[in-house]
Amino acid sequence: MIASIYRVQVSGGDSGLWGERARGSLNSNDLAAHLKTTLRPENRTVKVKPGVAFSVLTPDIHKKVLTYEAPHFERPQADPKNVASIILGGGAGTRLFPLTKGRAKPAVPMGGCYRLVDVPMSNCINSGIRKIFILTQFNSFSLNRHISRTYHSGNGITFADGFVEVLAATQTPGEEGKRWFQGTADAVRQFIWLFEDTKAKDVEHILILSGDHLYRMDYMDFVQKHVDTDADITVSCVPVDDSRASDYGLMKIDGTGRIIHFAEKPKGPALKKMQVDTSVLGLSKQDAAKYPYIASMGVYVFKTEVLLKLLNLSYPWCNDFGSEIIPSVVLDHNVQAYLFNDYWEDIGTVKSFFDANLALTKQSPKFDFNDPKRPFFTSPRFLPPTRMEKCRIEDAIISHGCFLNECSIQHSIVGIRSRLDSHVELQDTMMMGADYYQTEAEIVSALAGGKVPIGIGQNTKVRNCIIDKNASIGKDVIITNKDGVEESDRPEEGFYIRSGITVILKNATIKDGTVI
Repeated sequence: MIASIYRVQVSGGDSGLWGERARGSLNSNDLAAHLKTTLRPENRTVKVKPGVAFSVLTPDIHKKVLTYEAPHFERPQADPKNVASIILGGGAGTRLFPLTKGRAKPAVPMGGCYRLVDVPMSNCINSGIRKIFILTQFNSFSLNRHISRTYHSGNGITFADGFVEVLAATQTPGEEGKRWFQGTADAVRQFIWLFEDTKAKDVEHILILSGDHLYRMDYMDFVQKHVDTDADITVSCVPVDDSRASDYGLMKIDGTGRIIHFAEKPKGPALKKMQVDTSVLGLSKQDAAKYPYIASMGVYVFKTEVLLKLLNLSYPWCNDFGSEIIPSVVLDHNVQAYLFNDYWEDIGTVKSFFDANLALTKQSPKFDFNDPKRPFFTSPRFLPPTRMEKCRIEDAIISHGCFLNECSIQHSIVGIRSRLDSHVELQDTMMMGADYYQTEAEIVSALAGGKVPIGIGQNTKVRNCIIDKNASIGKDVIITNKDGVEESDRPEEGFYIRSGITVILKNATIKDGTVI
């Protein structure tokens, strides 16, 4: 901004501010007329241009030009120190059964050496968020053990003034305190008192995360959008096409990205009404035409005071965020949509779990755990490198600590501490590995006693299968589901079939020569 200073003659011969000195008292009847005459354009010494500031100094100051910097307004920056995250451990995991038979959904092994909970935990750490709560209820032992082994300061993960706390469902005095978690919102409500604790006194925003999704995300970009729009709630969403839209909660937005309507898994005409112009959120015109819907990821950020009010006062009877609270507040709260236009997968069923794992083995996969700048953390196991002898391996992931002998592996994942004997063929298979090693003496003793050691024995063929941890599969076994069975429950024989995928149970034994 430039201010030009002029010396201006006014009545009486004095130099002063632009305009003429007004003589007389403020009560003078001539004052208004005097000013009106003086300030007419034809009587002005200087012509003023819009947007330029003019001023006049005293007579002994020469004409000068002063330069001023235009005021610079910085947008408020979201601070990860003011953000806390809540990772939901999920319900009974019936759609992922039998993988959740003895563990919580977030504890299900993923990608050879990780567990599902490592995804939101690593995203939090890489985003600088160090205040983390994990809510658990069903089969939480293995999840609690994994969290305690992985996310403590001794593993090189620094939390400074932050923390990781596992909050298990518990019963408290009173009738309401006898209930277990009734849904996502109710789980948070039962521990809402924690955010009045001194540890959370500086928390301005609360992230609600799911423990069974696969994606890589900088949560602070998400929170920054929340701050920029001064939103009460911001919902992270992904663009979807017609084929998948009815599987998700869909949102309609206005021209500013504000959510004006929310529908849970609509069908038919109701589905068509949920189409939106996704270019408003940043998609190109071509992609917007291909993906005319936006689906909720089940990932939210709340202003802390808004979350407390909604759960305790406005909607104390609502138990779920996605199906109850969010649809109820879109009309009287500023609920914004944040577009996450990258890989995201809901690991909610056996099939989606199986497909997401095998997709990791493809060349140039859509999602890759390997990223030096944004690594995914997991339990440090200090295992030796994998040993392979005369093996044929194509499009596969082999975890550490494995022993592979003259086997063929194609489009498969082999988990930690796996043992594959000679002439084993593994195709389109997710093998989780083992929690411990058997010594050579134990293996010899098991074979001598007619038992099956952990791992896969000689000449066994496995296809289209999930092999849970510590499974013992004998020699000359065939697991291919050649009859194409879609669903079958055979727990007494050590397996289930879900969506045509054979699932070998944890700690199961498949005897020599078995055909499935």
